[in-house]
Amino acid sequence: MSELDVSKFEKKMELRGIRKEDIDEILALQNECFPGMDPWKREHLESHLAVFPEGQFCVEYEGKIIGTCSSLMVNFDEYDDQHTWDDITDEGYITNHNPDGYNLYGIEVMVHPEYRRMKIGKRLYDARKDLARELNVKSIIIGGRIPNYHKYADQMKPSEYVEEVKFQNIYDPVLTFQLMNGFNVMRINPNYLPDDKASRRYATLMEWNNVEYKAKTRRHFRSSFPVRICAIQYAMKKISSFDEFANQVEYYVDVAADFGSDFAVFPEIFTTQLMSFMDEDIPSKAVRRLTDYTEPYIELFTDLAVKYNVNIIGGSHFVLEDEKIYNIAYLFRRDGTIEKQYKIHVTPNERRWWGIHGSDGIEVFDTDCGKIAIQICYDIEFPELGRIATDKGANIIFTPFCTDDRQGYLRVRYCAQARAVENQIYTVIAGTIGNLSQVENMDVQYAQSGIFTPSDFAFSRDGIVGECHPNIETVVVGDVDLEILRRQRQSGTVRQLRDRRKDLYEIHYKK
Repeated sequence: MSELDVSKFEKKMELRGIRKEDIDEILALQNECFPGMDPWKREHLESHLAVFPEGQFCVEYEGKIIGTCSSLMVNFDEYDDQHTWDDITDEGYITNHNPDGYNLYGIEVMVHPEYRRMKIGKRLYDARKDLARELNVKSIIIGGRIPNYHKYADQMKPSEYVEEVKFQNIYDPVLTFQLMNGFNVMRINPNYLPDDKASRRYATLMEWNNVEYKAKTRRHFRSSFPVRICAIQYAMKKISSFDEFANQVEYYVDVAADFGSDFAVFPEIFTTQLMSFMDEDIPSKAVRRLTDYTEPYIELFTDLAVKYNVNIIGGSHFVLEDEKIYNIAYLFRRDGTIEKQYKIHVTPNERRWWGIHGSDGIEVFDTDCGKIAIQICYDIEFPELGRIATDKGANIIFTPFCTDDRQGYLRVRYCAQARAVENQIYTVIAGTIGNLSQVENMDVQYAQSGIFTPSDFAFSRDGIVGECHPNIETVVVGDVDLEILRRQRQSGTVRQLRDRRKDLYEIHYKK
């Protein structure tokens, strides 16, 4: 019997680096893998090969490319946890690739639908892991799609869906695969890929740790992380309709956007301006009528935040919940999401005239400019709240306030500056001026809005970024730097956070 020629049964599969001549085939492959989503452009792939060719892999089977993956290196600490795909890839061009980075970031994996039971994805993931070991990076980070989530979106939150997939009660072709390949879920990012409708634009931020990583001696600092803030010194004057109020508000948001602000900050209970056309003399009745405008107020600020691409601290507003009225400050993110912080400490005046109730819960919110907290007027005068917010990760405390005399204003200002020093944090106060002579208990206002820093060489002289002239309708705009704040907490002249004597004292948050 002649020797069997086995070569005719061979099928060649090769994992290799992507080459420039592969680009047309890869573009066609992406249309097969992700129909309905915006594909790569040729210039994207050319940029990948020019910037970081080592991080671009493909699988070729019988002369046909059936799978690819792309990546870049970053210092992940330099990016906000709620980053988008555009943020982390420089809109797909990876020109932000850092060859000295600590993390390999995977930005794309695709496998032709006809070859998805051949372990192609695992080969590509293994190639990434080998590269991570070779480059001695700490971890691989990915923003993973959850393409089956749209089937369950009406039944559960993204976090609940992820938990169900983790416990194998639901199968997700991407998330299940990533979990099986040793990746752990860090968090869930909204609006990660705007055209990923199947995932409802959510993505799981996931990490695989390189256990062979050897610590590097070089130190890396992000050069800066500037955040621009516009604090609005809002004029309280008689108006005749909600539309007039909306026009005044939009004017200030437009001003903040023109300055390129990341945050626009309105004062406490500035919506009481709406009482000026209600013709109601009894304060307790007027405030209940004011709560009827809660939904229009929320709709207005949500639209403005998205339209002008500014995160808005919407001052505060009286809200009726379970037959009780609360003083609530809302955060309107520029991605259209909303958070709220209840006023915790109610002043005797609020309680006496309007019957306002205090609430509990010290919130810290994620934003695209780091973590922030909101402490409404009187709350900034209680140092425990500032310390708890700082321990929960806040870098900026925003304080909308409303005071009728200089003494009340100075209490807010001095305490805001004290919180900045003792917590090594930025603080911002925004107040009302003018008068509403026809509204009972809202007769006169006194304010001087400002932006404050800790007191050290790296910060503004006197710890003041900027401040308005008192009792003038205007704004103050200033930049704070979160990277300088981070460094000063570690190596400043004084380090109040690190030097606390926790062996002697500690704050216990009972919530």
